[in-house]
Amino acid sequence: MTTTWFESADDAAARLRAAGYLTDDATALTAYLAGALEKPLLVEGPAGVGKTELAKAVARAAGAELVRLQCYEGLDEARALYEWNYKKQLLRIQASGGEDTWSETHDDIFTEEFLLTRPLLSAIRRDEPTVLLVDEVDKTDVEVEGLLLEVLSDFQVTIPELGTVTATRRPFVVLTSNASRELSEAVKRRCLFLHLDYPDAERERAIVTSQVPGLDDKVAAQLVDVVVRLRELELKKAPSIAESVDWARTLIALQIGDLDEATVARTLGVVLKHASDQQRAMKELKLPR
Repeated sequence: MTTTWFESADDAAARLRAAGYLTDDATALTAYLAGALEKPLLVEGPAGVGKTELAKAVARAAGAELVRLQCYEGLDEARALYEWNYKKQLLRIQASGGEDTWSETHDDIFTEEFLLTRPLLSAIRRDEPTVLLVDEVDKTDVEVEGLLLEVLSDFQVTIPELGTVTATRRPFVVLTSNASRELSEAVKRRCLFLHLDYPDAERERAIVTSQVPGLDDKVAAQLVDVVVRLRELELKKAPSIAESVDWARTLIALQIGDLDEATVARTLGVVLKHASDQQRAMKELKLPR
């Protein structure tokens, strides 16, 4: 069963905007193509530019369920695909009293009743529209990419004891990467690619004002100007779009009508989370202490 995610790039842009995600032309086009071609979408870029939020917005725009696999070092098949409920299997074996043959026991305990599904398998098995988010895939070990290949190319998962589970309705797959390491060519070949960077000042103002109703236009412009200047510094962690939004909400809460240098210095901890970054910003922007 196929799902029409978006009718066109313009439709994608409009529906994502209605879902609270402002896209540029390239993002809208790639989101449309990922759905139309039923190809996984690999979104790469620095932390905090809206990669994860894009997958969430697609789910909201399409009324689909979001299934998320958060990647980390040490992630394995049992956490990504499936595992067997060994305790329950052992109880079943004990309950049988040892009267069954091994073949009968095997056929009894390796069934759906004892299968614990994890995000990749869950997304494949769903009949309803589903967005599968494989978040920060670059944080996993290289071996984990092998687990993804069958899902990304054939939208199926092979369980030796049960056989192959093939998607009846292909999910919209989004993989995100902060480019902390190079992904394999095999993974890249199976995906459409989109690079997201920090938005220009005009689009970031539009994002911030759409997320923070009531923010004064002058303050929004001042905020974005400071954020852009901060990103030009050599920081451990540049401010993300989400942190720009948090800063705007902070200014609303403090009833700030003018983002002067004193206010920037006083609220800098909302956007810079490292002491060394704050010290550099104070020095480079010549903020009062």
